[in-house]
Amino acid sequence: MSLLNHLEAPQPATRPQFPLTALVGQPTLQLALQLAAIDPGIGGVLISGPRGTAKSTAARALAALLPDAPFVNLPLAASLEQLVGSLNIEDVLRDGRVRLQPGLLARAHQGVLYVDEVNLLPDALIDALLDAAASGVHTIERDGISQQHAARFVLVGTMNPEEGELRPQLLDRFGLSVVLTNPDSAAQRSAILRARLRFDADPAGFAAQHEPAQQALRHALIAARATLAQLDWPDAVLHHAAERAMAAGVDGMRADLVLLRAARALTALEGRNAVTCADVDAVAELALAHRSTEPQPSMPPSPPPRPPTPPDNSAAANPPQPPPPPAGEATPTPQGDWGAMPAQPEGFTPVPRIPGWPAKKA
Repeated sequence: MSLLNHLEAPQPATRPQFPLTALVGQPTLQLALQLAAIDPGIGGVLISGPRGTAKSTAARALAALLPDAPFVNLPLAASLEQLVGSLNIEDVLRDGRVRLQPGLLARAHQGVLYVDEVNLLPDALIDALLDAAASGVHTIERDGISQQHAARFVLVGTMNPEEGELRPQLLDRFGLSVVLTNPDSAAQRSAILRARLRFDADPAGFAAQHEPAQQALRHALIAARATLAQLDWPDAVLHHAAERAMAAGVDGMRADLVLLRAARALTALEGRNAVTCADVDAVAELALAHRSTEPQPSMPPSPPPRPPTPPDNSAAANPPQPPPPPAGEATPTPQGDWGAMPAQPEGFTPVPRIPGWPAKKA
């Protein structure tokens, strides 16, 4: 059963989730999630931002929008076996048959896999889930047994930059990225507070109020998913995407491919039948911002060489002596180029002759 093959909204068994269409002041985040839902092969969405900027709320809202879509949360304490799968020990002990137990990747098929604080996950887990998110297929290999299963899901990872960054190799594996900031106006903060307080006071009523918009977006996602394979990229669009990727200074070809897939998803979402260069420009920030290499800071020009100063013989003969260091403080080690220092005469103290010691022969 396809992820987007039903028009009816799922019936909530418990408290409804905050509607995706009710998010205030986050149009870029909403667009990125919709593009990833249309084409999960984009590779997921990385949401970066400070605390309290609706990162987890948006991920849960996406799963609630998609019909029959499981929402799987990957905890930080999860092991690699829990993520990818392991041997079913019960079957081995019961009847001696070796079977593989699917992990969280299999459970997230046709749904949303949410990873909070993805920057704190071990690299092995991040590599496994990013591979599955990009390919849609996961292979389990344990103790000589190999088995494949479908793992087509929308990957949503969130992180707070204050808690550490992702390595560039892992950052590049996420298809799209969105950087959230705190609201910069009192009017926007008031609108966010008003929506949240209304939802907390009456979740069912708030969800019913936004259901027409939710239903319209649900229809748009289904239609876009159905027409996605019918769209192609003209040569001019391919060339423009390559130019944008080169201008951003990205490594490899993954950025170009994600840029093209995101532009195609945007075209399908808007119900058009031709991908244009404007579509590439509309999603370029989402696909290239986290892959773009920062320009190297320009070094200030070196000062012109100073003319040589004639030697001062009086100063060389009687060089100024630095004051002695305070009591209890170690003598500082001289710094600089020793070969460039003028020679300084040094005296010596004769060693007194020890009584009874034979004199040195000439």
